[in-house]
Amino acid sequence: MKIALIAHDLKKSELVNFMVAYEFIFKNHELFSTGTTGTRIMETTDLTIKRFMSGPLGGDQQIGAMVAKNELDLVIFFRDPLTAQPHEPDIIALLRLCDVYSIPLATNVATAEILVRALEKGDFSWREVVHKYEDKEQ
Repeated sequence: MKIALIAHDLKKSELVNFMVAYEFIFKNHELFSTGTTGTRIMETTDLTIKRFMSGPLGGDQQIGAMVAKNELDLVIFFRDPLTAQPHEPDIIALLRLCDVYSIPLATNVATAEILVRALEKGDFSWREVVHKYEDKEQ
């Protein structure tokens, strides 16, 4: 599965800790992230992550483009709901795209844990069906 990882500044440590806890699951998947978040995760784990730009500099939009092309299977985005973000329109656009394309999205650790446990059990196999169907249409 292809998984995107994003965290606002005050949530980066929480996402890093989450990735450490579930590294044994994430090591079997292809990971993408916005700039600093990906760097911090790679510094703390043995995971390899394809990094995009920082969120405010376009990283959220780069991940959104992957969602729109059905190139992601899961987005984990630890948002800080109490701090105004200068790139809020980009964030809202990414969340909307996840809804439009039925991409599972976790915006907090509780939901992320449920989705990662489902990933571990194989409950995301429906995404493979989506990809096979899409390949036949092209």
